[in-house]
This record gives sequence, structure tokens and C-alpha cells, in this order.
Amino acid sequence: MTNQEASLAPYAAHSATSKGRLFDELAPDTRTEFQRDRDRIVHCTAFRRLEYKTQVFVNHEGDLFRTRLTHSIEVAQIARSIARNLQLNEDLVEAISLAHDLGHTPFGHAGQDALNACMHNFGGFEHNLQSLRLVDKLEQRYGAFDGLNLMFETREGILKHCSLANAKKLGDIGQRFIQRKQPGLEAQVANLADEIAYNNHDIDDGLRSGLLTLEQMLQIDFFARHNREVEAIFPGLRGRRAINETVRRMINALINDLIETSRKRIEAAAPQSIDDVRDATPLIAFSESMALEATALKQFLRENLYRHYLVNRMTSKARRIVVELFDCFVNEPALLPPDYQLMSPVTPQNSGLTETDSAQLQARQVADYIAGMTDRYAIREHRRLFLVDDGHL
Repeated sequence: MTNQEASLAPYAAHSATSKGRLFDELAPDTRTEFQRDRDRIVHCTAFRRLEYKTQVFVNHEGDLFRTRLTHSIEVAQIARSIARNLQLNEDLVEAISLAHDLGHTPFGHAGQDALNACMHNFGGFEHNLQSLRLVDKLEQRYGAFDGLNLMFETREGILKHCSLANAKKLGDIGQRFIQRKQPGLEAQVANLADEIAYNNHDIDDGLRSGLLTLEQMLQIDFFARHNREVEAIFPGLRGRRAINETVRRMINALINDLIETSRKRIEAAAPQSIDDVRDATPLIAFSESMALEATALKQFLRENLYRHYLVNRMTSKARRIVVELFDCFVNEPALLPPDYQLMSPVTPQNSGLTETDSAQLQARQVADYIAGMTDRYAIREHRRLFLVDDGHL
């Protein structure tokens, strides 16, 4: 056991008891296995692209709004704080947090929904599965294998959701969905850290953009309560500083509640290994009262920010861009970059393919290409294909 992992709880993920990698590798000399995973994720192409992928607002609408990259970093920071207090593996929880959005399309959930509709006859599209596909296959960085060859526990944490039909195709990584088991505690922590981050930071971005108002937010008891606390400590404080103080107190309250509630649930279940964790009910959770407040916050954001008419206009344009790109590339694969063009079914490599198989594989490669685009690249690619002028050939 490494020095870094010696202080972990017995039910945390340990390199020595991991289910390992898809392809065997020599153990790292100066890092834990999960540190190696984190480093591979940070250096991969898909991670860099997150800088120009939407969280809520399209990338070109402002420099201060969250992107998938800044969101992932914020999730990792929150998750590490929780993991440290619960004696869990910080390196693993960071790796999962940094990788959890790698498979997201451009234009946020609007892009994903549009691409899923386009892929309806070809197996559908889901960003969790796409994140796993990226780290298992699509990243091309190493001579010995496709993908990043991450540890099982990292891959397990990346795959938060999965249908039974898809789980049956995924081998070991899909078994917990079939057997109705839980992932390790690090994966559970990363999942709720994601929720804490996007709820509170979407409030910040919504207020900054003007799509939400302070008067609206004060209708939410959770926000209003912490805002009153800020006013009591800093009389007369207004503007961005007051909002920042309020939001950080909300984040702190959620984190503290999660740590305390989870600690009690772990003590009650008394797991002695990560396998015990997988056999238990979810152990990382908010208290009942905090869960209700978090749900109210999500509902408020859904109704007042995500469905705001200006956001609807943006998502409508985003859907059209994704659908038109997909239709164009599926109907004319020769317009794709060579790496995404399916070889002819009559070539030796594809001699066993039926026409249906060929069409499905080509559609999946189109989905890979579109999902890998940043917001601004998708917009440029759309202009190149559909605008007829000298500047977009």
C-alpha cells in the first residue's frame, strides 16, 4: 500500500484491491494508480475541449460563464473536500470528477437531446456512455492500446447511468446495473458533488446574465436564509460580493450536511470493504431536509433559468445545428474528415458487414465526430457546410 493510501478507510478504493485495467501495465513508480488515471484524463484531448463546451450559456455569449471545463474543476474541488473528510480516495474521486463530462456534446443538454434523437434508429446517444467510450476507445494516445486504459473504479464512476440493454453490452463495467448494486463511495461522492456544483454555480451565472433576478432568488428559502446571514454579518453589502457570499454559504451548507449524513450512514452500515459498499444501499446522501431544499432549488432553476425564453432561443438554434450536421454527414459521409469515414463494406476489414451494420457504424462515427466538437467548432462547421460565400468554403 502506498503512503498516500495508508490512511484511507477500509471501505475506500485502494489500488492494491482494485479490479485493475483492461490492459495490464507496470505499476507507476511515483504515483498511485488513481493519480495516473487523473493525469491521463487531464492530458487527453477530450478534456481540453471542455474549455469551449457549454454548461448553460453558449461559449461565445460571455467570458465569465461556466464551461464544462470550469464546472469539472469545481466538481473535483468539492468532491475532494468531501472525500478527505470521509477518508476516501481523493485521487480517484478527482479522476472521476474531471472525466464525468468528457462525453458531453456541444451546446449542453440541448446538443445531447438533439443527437440522441438523431441516433434513435442507431442505438441512441447518452453522454455517460460517450464518456466511457472516449476513455475506453476513442482517445488515441498510447501505442499499446486504444483509449486511456483507466482503472475499473474510475470507469465505474464515469458511468453514472446506464440502461439494462446497454449494460448487457458492457461486460464487467455494466454488471452493477444488472445486479442493482452500487458503485464505490468515491463514485457516489462525485455524483453528488456534481449536483452541488451545477445547482449553485448556475445560480451565479443566471444572476450574472440577468436571466435570474435577486428578487426571484429570494423566493427560495434556502437562498433567502443564507442571504439574510450575509446581510447580518456584512450590513450594506450589495452586488456581486453579496451574491458570492450567499452562494458560497449555500455550497458550504450542502457539503457539511452531506459529510455528516454520509458519515452516519457509513457508521450504521459498517462496511469493511468496497465490496460491502457495493452490496449496501447508497451511503453518500443528504439529510432528508437538505435533500428537499436541493430538489426545490433544482426545480426553480429548471422553471426559471433552463426554460427561460432566451435560453430556449439558444437551445433551439443549437438543436438545429446538431440535427443539420448529423443529417448532412450521414447522407454524405465523404464530407467527414477521413478518420470518421467508414471504410467500404467490401474491404477486407469490413467484409462481414451488412448494409444495416455499415449504416449503424457510420452513424456512430458521425455521432463521435459531432459529440467531440466544441460549441464554436460546431458553429463554424455548420457555416462551412451551409453558407455559400467565399469566407466559409
